[in-house]
Amino acid sequence: MSTYITSDCINCGACEPECPNEAISEGDEIYVIDPELCTECVGFHDTEQCQAVCPVECCLPDPNHPEVENLLLERAIRLHPEDETLKKRAEANEYPSRFRK
Repeated sequence: MSTYITSDCINCGACEPECPNEAISEGDEIYVIDPELCTECVGFHDTEQCQAVCPVECCLPDPNHPEVENLLLERAIRLHPEDETLKKRAEANEYPSRFRK
């Protein structure tokens, strides 16, 4: 699992439209992130966009299930096979990532 939303979520929905992978959806009580779709914004942004817009900062990398940058990038490419810009950035090893700060 990549990022998860803690129980501190106030269910505001600010995070949902920011996800480049449409990994965030409204759960029963709080928003949830599908771990199969989350790339921690690797390949798209240098920060996790859900966390950047969250008013209570409850979107966090799961410390119990860390993922490495190259696997997150591979997932991003798999989720966006038509994104030639992403592929070119990946091939050149010049893509945004929270791991590269």
